[in-house]
Amino acid sequence: MNFLSSLVSSVLDQPLFAQASDSGSNLGFLYALIGLAIGAAAMFGINILQGRDARSQSKRLLEQSKLDCDNMVKTAELEKKEKLLQLQSKFDSENNKVREELRKREQSIERKEESLKQTADDVRKQEKLVETTQRKLSDRIEDVGRKNELYTKLVQQQQNDLQRLTGMSTEEAKKQLMTLLEKELQGELGTVILRHEKRISEITQQKTQDILLVAMQRYASSQTSESSTSTVDIPNDDMKGRIIGREGRNIRAFEKISGCDLIIDDTPGVVIVSGFDPVRREIARQSLEKLVIDGRIHPTRIEEIVAATEKQMESFIRRKGEEAAQEVNIQGLHERTIDMLGRLHFRTSYSQNVLRHSVEVAFLSGMMAEMIGLNPQTARRCGLLHDIGKAADHELEGGHPKIGADLLKRNGENEQVVHAALGHHDQLTTEYPYTLLVATADACSASRPGARRESLERHIKRMEELETIARGFTGVEQAFAIQAGRELRVIVSSKNTDDSVAAKICRDIAKSFEEQLTYPGEIKVTVVRESRFVEVAR
Repeated sequence: MNFLSSLVSSVLDQPLFAQASDSGSNLGFLYALIGLAIGAAAMFGINILQGRDARSQSKRLLEQSKLDCDNMVKTAELEKKEKLLQLQSKFDSENNKVREELRKREQSIERKEESLKQTADDVRKQEKLVETTQRKLSDRIEDVGRKNELYTKLVQQQQNDLQRLTGMSTEEAKKQLMTLLEKELQGELGTVILRHEKRISEITQQKTQDILLVAMQRYASSQTSESSTSTVDIPNDDMKGRIIGREGRNIRAFEKISGCDLIIDDTPGVVIVSGFDPVRREIARQSLEKLVIDGRIHPTRIEEIVAATEKQMESFIRRKGEEAAQEVNIQGLHERTIDMLGRLHFRTSYSQNVLRHSVEVAFLSGMMAEMIGLNPQTARRCGLLHDIGKAADHELEGGHPKIGADLLKRNGENEQVVHAALGHHDQLTTEYPYTLLVATADACSASRPGARRESLERHIKRMEELETIARGFTGVEQAFAIQAGRELRVIVSSKNTDDSVAAKICRDIAKSFEEQLTYPGEIKVTVVRESRFVEVAR
């Protein structure tokens, strides 16, 4: 304000302003000058005020910065102290742990040292005891040696006295004594063996009968059995001519394609299909029936019908095998095994369907296995597959047991199943109990009433032939045909024969059956030579 007033005063005092004030035209210039002065003064004041504010603000900033720096220094010092405290605490804890471990190790070492001291004391005691025992043993050994020499002299003296009195040497006396002992022991041993054999035989026979009766009562199957037919009915005799064809071309084509023979004779309304393979015979029979129904019989049509029937038969065989496996609850069979099992549907033995016979044997084997504590699943598997070789015995050499065992072994069956197929007709061994079960179930299924149809006269004649041939041998007292003619029991005289003669009779009877008779399967010959000894104590 002082500066502004002095500026205005100096302007007003100037002569120019005085001159200008005299004239009215210069009044505006005066006002402009005054305004300029005022503006300059205002600008100057504002600058002064801004300078003061800047200095005060910078002062405040400096003070604030100083405070912030002091705070940061204090914070850093606090953090430093905290970290030092943490490190000190960690170091103390680790140091305590190390000290604790060292203390434990020292204690362990002290205990081990005490244990070693105790062990050393025990060892010293044992050494003293052993030394004492060794001294005692040495003394006793010397005493025993002296007594042994004395006893030897006494025994030698007694032997000399005994030889002088009896007039026998030592070896002669030993032989005579051993002979007497053997005779006495043989008599006693024979008595004990016979008594125990009789008791065991009675017990096992009773248990066996109970097991078989219960198993056969639990399994009640139909006694009727299916048999494959090989005849085809035709509507009239003119159809025979159509089947034969011009110059026999139709019948030749049919026989060549089907692998079976057609027998066309004077029998009215029937054509016979003949073939060794039951499956091919069934395919031929069904194909011929379809041709008769269709009426179009020529080589091309025959080939089409037979091919279609073969495909249907493959599906039918597979279905029959799967149904049999499901019926006895057997899983995991090889596809080839299922096919061979289904082929048994067309195989018969004494008019008994072999597939139904196998199912029946499987059930009986499983039931008997349950009652004696064996695995029923394995027993059913063995029983179902025991006759699998009959599905291919017309194609391969050998009996159906060997063929079946080879097939099952190739198809991955276990040893028990393979041996059941191989040995259910042979001499049975106790190492394979499932084979014994299958053989027993097979005999029950084959020999039960109604299972196998055969004329009474033929059956009686076959039994008489077996018994008559056996009785014709010297030394045979009795002969009995059992198991529907599949086994012969022969009793020979124990006085006129010994074991070697009985074995020769058994072999000769089997050879005679092979030479003189025609029969399916096998016939087992068993020769029994029995000696009975009876003593009465009075």
